Amino acid sequence: MQEINYIKGDATAPISKGEKIICHICNDIGGWGKGFVLAISRRWKEPETEYRKWHREKSNFLLGEVQFVRVEQYITIANMIGQRGIKTGSKGVPIRYDAVEKCLEKVCSKAKELGASIHMPRIGCGLAGGKWEKIEPLIIKNLIANDIEVFVYDF
Repeated sequence: MQEINYIKGDATAPISKGEKIICHICNDIGGWGKGFVLAISRRWKEPETEYRKWHREKSNFLLGEVQFVRVEQYITIANMIGQRGIKTGSKGVPIRYDAVEKCLEKVCSKAKELGASIHMPRIGCGLAGGKWEKIEPLIIKNLIANDIEVFVYDF
């Protein structure tokens, strides 16, 4: 079984050849404007436009769902709804690990369909308040164990 490839760099400039899916965590309230999404928006307009449209239409805009947005010939962005709201409150931090796992299952299917590698920052560990010790095993279980090549970028 392969391992996660940890590299220094920018997840919006993935290094491998062939099809690539760039994954990131979104919230379930339609907010887009802080964290890694800013780096995505600097490179491509479509992921934000499609996410906002998805939120407005309320069509399957739920925790655990993923929207795939093609931005270049070999690059697709995965808008993964794995965060409840945007603030830490009485119910804890915004990250929802069960939703992240559902998202990664969908990403696995898409990666197999496209023959794609996966690229991401340390998803869910910034503004969402998650812990990498909980996210990493989900990546291993849902992607690495299914022979999907994964690159995690530390900027």
